[in-house]
Amino acid sequence: MIMPTKHIRADRALIGVGGELLGLLSEPMTVSRLWDALRHRRSSTSATAPVEYTWFILALDFLFMVGAIEARQGVIVRTAP
Repeated sequence: MIMPTKHIRADRALIGVGGELLGLLSEPMTVSRLWDALRHRRSSTSATAPVEYTWFILALDFLFMVGAIEARQGVIVRTAP
């Protein structure tokens, strides 16, 4: 679930979705704007499957738990590496 396995492709694993979200966070975004950006990116790329909203939230939770993102004044921001 977190890491890819022989049954879960890298673009479906939480770490893969989380990495994609970090790539989209070039500037602070609201959760809804980030969700729209991910859906748009996934729909324009035929190689990746759509992500359900619950999986998106789990990926955000994972990124928060590892300290990669923070919520500040209603927006999601990347933390300094």
